[in-house]
Amino acid sequence: MPSPADPGAPGVLVVAGDLVEDVVVWLAEPTRHATDTAARIVRSRGGSAANVAAFAAGAGAAARFVGCVGADAAGDGLARGLASAGVDVRLQRAGTTGTVVLLVDPDGERTMYPDRGAAAELHRPVDPSWLDGAGWLHVPAYGLEREPARSAVVGLADAAREAGAGVSLDASSTGLIDTLGLERFRALAARLAPDIAFANADEAALLGIGSASTGDHGTAPLAPLTVVKRGPDPAEVLRPGRPALHVPAAPVADVRDATGAGDAFAAGFLVAAMSGADPRAACVAGHALAASVLGSPGASVASA
Repeated sequence: MPSPADPGAPGVLVVAGDLVEDVVVWLAEPTRHATDTAARIVRSRGGSAANVAAFAAGAGAAARFVGCVGADAAGDGLARGLASAGVDVRLQRAGTTGTVVLLVDPDGERTMYPDRGAAAELHRPVDPSWLDGAGWLHVPAYGLEREPARSAVVGLADAAREAGAGVSLDASSTGLIDTLGLERFRALAARLAPDIAFANADEAALLGIGSASTGDHGTAPLAPLTVVKRGPDPAEVLRPGRPALHVPAAPVADVRDATGAGDAFAAGFLVAAMSGADPRAACVAGHALAASVLGSPGASVASA
């Protein structure tokens, strides 16, 4: 498995991308169009990158978040909350803090309505000290959606690699891939040149990777080690020239909200890998951390 230059000192897990407010709407019944639908509404910290950093810090790793929020009360509150979770928070400030509305059906599946706002305004130059001590840089693909954040994230990846840190990419969203287009998304992934990539089952199928891929989009994986997350089914680890590795997930009795589960998996996997775990053990760690968020609203660990 690719690893930082010094496996004996894993360093800081730096995560670059979104920090936004999530408005999580738990539907208690099917949507009644043009009238009231019973629901529970919770506001929480969101953003794939911020979630990964928070989950990694909660797992005991040194974690740093790099991103942009608005110069507003919402940005102040999100920054304080992320810092209180043990994350070293490094921010640019511009525009208005982003918001994502998530409709969560009674089976736990989500439909998201993102307004990234300032999260897309991360710009170059990014303070080079924000990569000090980095052992790994993780980038959700949301950060590649548009400029100026795209160039800032690519620049961070170049600097991290020059410093001897590993780089990982999460495919993030089928909607994002469709918006960019398959060829452009793959070109951006190739430019980022990640050591490890993550995709869920739908993203992998759209990209034509993994055992369940369909279509004629090609089968080249996104990285030398690509992990396909399949919810309750075994995760699939793909490495060129080697058989796929399938790692089962432990059953979860009550799945109420899948928000943040993929981010938790990535955090658990990367923290374990940075500490020297092999891909199977890293997947087990990812599954365990992902399971801990499935019973609570938004990207948070369920209380005991």
